[in-house]
Amino acid sequence: MIPFPDISPEIFTIHIGGFPLSLRWYALAYLAGLLIGWRIMVRMMRGDAIWGDKAPMKGEAVDDLLTWVILGVIFGGRLGFVLFYEPGYYLANPVEIVKVWQGGMSFHGGFAGVIVASWLFCRARGIPPLRLADAMAVVAPIGLFFGRVANFINAELWGRPTDLPWGVIFPGEAAQSCPGIEGLCARHPSQLYEAGLEGLLLGLVLWAVVRAGGLRRPGLAFGIFLSGYGLARIFVELFRLADAQFITPENPLGHVLGGPVIGLTMGQVLSLPMLLIGLFFILRAWRRAPVATGA
Repeated sequence: MIPFPDISPEIFTIHIGGFPLSLRWYALAYLAGLLIGWRIMVRMMRGDAIWGDKAPMKGEAVDDLLTWVILGVIFGGRLGFVLFYEPGYYLANPVEIVKVWQGGMSFHGGFAGVIVASWLFCRARGIPPLRLADAMAVVAPIGLFFGRVANFINAELWGRPTDLPWGVIFPGEAAQSCPGIEGLCARHPSQLYEAGLEGLLLGLVLWAVVRAGGLRRPGLAFGIFLSGYGLARIFVELFRLADAQFITPENPLGHVLGGPVIGLTMGQVLSLPMLLIGLFFILRAWRRAPVATGA
């Protein structure tokens, strides 16, 4: 077993007028993912050759897109958590919905929010939506990588109990509450599994696709991202502990479909459509002729 590293979720705290203001690793992860992705997209929009004909928009327009994306992440992520994970609680306490600072964000909701915001941006600017989706798919794993590492630092979203040598002893009563296990309880560091698969591996695959001219096939990178994330998340859910509201003595694995032993978690249910839609876009892009250089 590996002891959890002594890392504070807060990088530093300053006091202004008696009020503490903290910079947390999670906030820094969001900022780093957005800013690095923004700079890479700016460079992509200034390189017409990788697109076959011309980039879908000017590099300067990425600045405006960033604002739309941030709003999509916040509103979509929060509404997704409310609707997918705790609808009963928030229906009874609607005022709590706006209290984002208390936590509670859904990746799938945030992703849907970004899709809607980007589509509206494309409509307003006359930009081909599928080509912009390809560009955003290439940089999305950067944010996923930083976000999952921040989840690990925050000691949240940990995995199921394990006796494997890389099991981590996460702090806190909830993490150490493992039925049938006496003494310290080690868990799968599922946040790092996701960082490696959804972030690092998927990012490398998409970068290789770009280097191989994949952006000349509209929808290919977007499809690879959708199916790649969906497949990675479905796999990691086998090791990640389900959300507490889905776990009962009769359903210890927190399945929302199927039985208590063989079934699907909420994360798998939400990821399966991504996998299937991604495969559709991959096949669609591959069957069509690539955009000719100089066309």
